[in-house]
Amino acid sequence: MSDTQDPPQDESTADESENALEGEYDPREVEPEWQDQWVADKTYAYDEDADTRFTIDTPPPTVSGNLHMGHLYQFTLQDFVARYHRMADDTVYFPFGYDDNGIASERLTERELGIRHQDYPRREFQEKCRDVCTQFEDEFTEDVQSLAISIDWDNTYKTIAPDVQRVSQLSFLDLYEQGREYRQRAPTIWCPDCETAISQVEQEDKDKSTLFNDIAFDLVETGEGPADEDATFTISTTRPELLPACVAVFVHPDDDENQHLVGGSARVPLFEQEVPVIADERVDMETGSGIVMCCTFGDQNDIEWYQAHDLPLRLAIDESATMTDLAGDYAGMHTTEAREAIIEDLREEGSLLESRDHDHTVQVHERCEEEVEYLVTEQWYIELLDKKEEYIEAGRQMEWFPEKMATRYEHWIEGLEWDWCISRQRDSGIPIPVWYCDDCGEPVMAERDQLPVDPLSDDPPVDSCPECGHGSLTPEEDVFDTWATSSLTPLVNAGWDWDDDAEEFTWENPELYPFDLRPQGHDIISFWLFHTVVKCYEHTGEVPFENVMINGMVLDENREAMSKSKGNVIPPSEVLEKFPVDATRYWAAGTSIGDDFPYKEGDLEAGERLLQKLWNASRLVDQLTPARQPDEPADLAAVDEWLLAELDATVESVTTKFEEYEFSKARNELRSFFWNTFCDDYLEIAKQRLSDGGDASTEFTLLQAHRTFLQLFAPFLPHITEELWGRVYNEDSSIHTTDWPTAGGYDADLEAGETAMEVVSALRRYKTENGLPLNADLDHVEVFGHIAGFENAVAEAMHVAQLDTYDEAPDITTEVSGIDLDYSLVGPEFGSEVGAIDAAIEDGDYDIDGDELHAAGVTLTDEMFTVEESRTYSGEGEMTETESAVVVVR
Repeated sequence: MSDTQDPPQDESTADESENALEGEYDPREVEPEWQDQWVADKTYAYDEDADTRFTIDTPPPTVSGNLHMGHLYQFTLQDFVARYHRMADDTVYFPFGYDDNGIASERLTERELGIRHQDYPRREFQEKCRDVCTQFEDEFTEDVQSLAISIDWDNTYKTIAPDVQRVSQLSFLDLYEQGREYRQRAPTIWCPDCETAISQVEQEDKDKSTLFNDIAFDLVETGEGPADEDATFTISTTRPELLPACVAVFVHPDDDENQHLVGGSARVPLFEQEVPVIADERVDMETGSGIVMCCTFGDQNDIEWYQAHDLPLRLAIDESATMTDLAGDYAGMHTTEAREAIIEDLREEGSLLESRDHDHTVQVHERCEEEVEYLVTEQWYIELLDKKEEYIEAGRQMEWFPEKMATRYEHWIEGLEWDWCISRQRDSGIPIPVWYCDDCGEPVMAERDQLPVDPLSDDPPVDSCPECGHGSLTPEEDVFDTWATSSLTPLVNAGWDWDDDAEEFTWENPELYPFDLRPQGHDIISFWLFHTVVKCYEHTGEVPFENVMINGMVLDENREAMSKSKGNVIPPSEVLEKFPVDATRYWAAGTSIGDDFPYKEGDLEAGERLLQKLWNASRLVDQLTPARQPDEPADLAAVDEWLLAELDATVESVTTKFEEYEFSKARNELRSFFWNTFCDDYLEIAKQRLSDGGDASTEFTLLQAHRTFLQLFAPFLPHITEELWGRVYNEDSSIHTTDWPTAGGYDADLEAGETAMEVVSALRRYKTENGLPLNADLDHVEVFGHIAGFENAVAEAMHVAQLDTYDEAPDITTEVSGIDLDYSLVGPEFGSEVGAIDAAIEDGDYDIDGDELHAAGVTLTDEMFTVEESRTYSGEGEMTETESAVVVVR
C-alpha cells in the first residue's frame, strides 16, 4: 500500500486511546502556536551549568533589507545542528546577533529616510541609523522565529552595542601593542560612491562593456638618443581620463620590437608631461599594443610599479571620483564625463588612432557595485602579509565540512596582496579610539578602562602629548570596518574582556571558547571566516572554533543566482504562504552542504506529503496501541525484533550523518526507513497481528519505533514532531529536550527479515493486480528464499493458509526474448551493415559469446547491445520475483 490507512475499529477499541489524533494535520494552526510556546517556555535556553555543551558561533546578518531564501536556508542548516546537539548533548549555546554598524546600516538609513550622511553631524546621523536598524531588526527577528530556528533569544547581541564596541576597541588596542597595526599614508582601494576606503575582500568582479582606445604617444628619446621628430608609439587603454596621472611607460624585457624605447622618454598627449620608458616583467605583452602607461593610480600594477621604480606621485582623481586641478581643463568633471571629453579632444588633436568596443572585468565595491579607484590616503591597517603561512596553518587546525572548502580559504590567503585596511571614512560605525598630537602627529591611545569611547565627543586620556609635550590633540574621525568588529563574535559571546586588577584578559564564559562550530556561507570565507581566524588567533593564540560548516547558495530553477536585477528573487514570505515551515525545512535538507542548489517547489511538495504520512501513521499507531508505553516483553516476535534491529541500524547511521553534517543523507535514509520499512512493511504486518486483540510484542515495538523516529525527525520537522509527541504520549516536556536515541542492542537476521518484507510486498502486489482485496485468503504460497523465522509474520499479514519455504531456487527457464542495439554506437561503426545485423537478430541467427554478439559476420562489443531475458516457471502456480526471493502462488 502506498499510504497507511486506518483499520476498522469498534467503539471500545477507539475509546482506549485518550489522545487519538482526529482529522487532518493543519500546520497553519499548529506551527505558530508552537513557535510562541517554545519562546515562552524558554525551551532553547542555554544552561551554563550543564556537564556537556555544544557551542555555535552564528553569523550576525547585516541589517540591510528583508529575509531572503539564502537566510532561510542558512538559518535552517544551523538549526539542524543546534536541535540535534541539544538532544545529543546537555545544552547548546546558539546565540543570535545583528551586524548593524558600518556601510550597510548607513546606506540602509540613507535609502529609507532619503537623506545623505554628509548632511548631518555624526552623532545625529548615528541616532537615525539606530532607529532604522531597530525597526528592521524587530521585523527580522519575527521572521527568524517564524522559521522555527531554535535560538536562545536571551543570548543576543548587536555589533553597535556598547559592550561590543568595548570588545572591538580592546581588540584594536591589543593588536596595536603587539605591533600588528600601523597607520600609513599609502595607495588605498577606494569606493567613490561610498567615499571611503575598503579592503581587498570587499571587492568583487564585474563584467563591463567599454571602449579600448589606441592613443599615440610622442617619442622624445629612445634608449640610444633623441628620437625622430614624428616618432610615436601606441598605448591601448580603457581609461584615458588617467592620462594626467601618467608617470611612466613600461615595456616587457622580452619585447624585442619595442626594446629600443627602453631608457628613453615619451610625451603624454594633451597634458604634455614627459615620462620615462622602463622595462618590467609585469607587462602583459598580449593585451593592446604591449606597451603600458603607469598612472598613479589605475590598478594594482600601477602601485607595484610606483613602489618598485620610485616614481613620482600625480593624483588626478579625488575621493568622489572627480578630476583634480592636475587634470587642467577637465578639473571638476566626474571621471566618466572627463573620459568622454578627453577621447573627443584626443580625436581632434589626431592622437586617438582607434576606439573599439571592449568587454573586460573590473573591480567594484561589493556594497554598491561602484568601480573602485586607487587613491593615496591615510588609513589604519592590520598586518597580514607577513603571516600568510601561519594563517594557512591555523586553518588546517580546524575540521572543514565539506573538506573542499579549506582549499578556498587557503587560496584566498595565498592571493592576498594587501594588509587589512580597517579604517573607514563613514559616520555609522565604532570609533577608532585614538587622538593625534597636533605638533608631532604621535597617536595617543584611549585607556582600557575608558572604553568604549568616541574621540569626537570624549576627552583624551592625557592633557598633552606623551612624546613631545604639546598640549593640543586632534580626535580621530574614522570608524572601524564592519568586519573588524564582526570578526570578534567568538570573543564577544564568550565574554572576553580586560581585567584591570589582574592586568590580563579574562573570560565571562570560558567554557564557550573555542567554539565547536562556525557555520556560514562560502561567499564570506574571505570576509568573516578569515578575519575571525586572524583576530582571535592574534588575541588568544588559538583558532576560534574546532569545526567549520560551509553552506552553498540558493539558485533559481534555472540554476542562476537570485538577484533583483534578474527579477528571479523568491521571497521566503511567498514560499511560507504556500507551504508549511516544516516542508521548507525538508527542502533545506535536500542537498549536500557546500553545494549551490536550485529552489524547486517539487521538493517542498514532497516535504508536505511526508508531514501527512507522518500524521496518518502516528494516528494509526495511536489507535493500535495502549495509552501508555508497555514494558518490553521477555520474548519479542521475530518480526518485531527485526524491526527494532533495523531501527538500531538507522539510529546509528543517522547519528553519524548528523555528526558529519550530512543532512541530506540523514534525511533521505530516515524517510526511507519510515516510509518503506515502517509504514509499507512493518505497519501492515502489525495491523494484522493486532486485529484480533492485543499483542505485547507488537505493541511495544510499534511504540518504541514510533517514539524513536519522531525523535530522529525532530531536528528536521520540529513542529509536527512536537505536536505528535504531546498528543500521542501526553508528554509535558518538549521532544526537543529529550535525549537523542541510541541503539537498543537488538539482534535479528536482517537479511531474512528484509527478504520476508519483499515477499509481503510481492503478495500485496499479486492481490492488487488480480483484483483481490488485501485481506483475501491465499490457499498456498511457496517461497524460494531465506525468510527463516518470519514465516508466521508473512502468513498472518497476507492471510496465507499454507506457506512453504525452500532454500534452493525453483525450476525456472531463462530465455533471450530480444536484443536491443545502441544505434548511436552501432551505426557509426558498421554503417550499411546495420540492416543485415537487424535481420540476423530478427531471424535468431546470432551468437552471444561472453560480452560479444556475433551476427551477420560482424562482432558487437557489450556496450553496443543489451540482452532482454524472460524467465518462465515450469511448475504449478503463478510466479513473481523479488530481489532476493521467488514467490509462487498456487
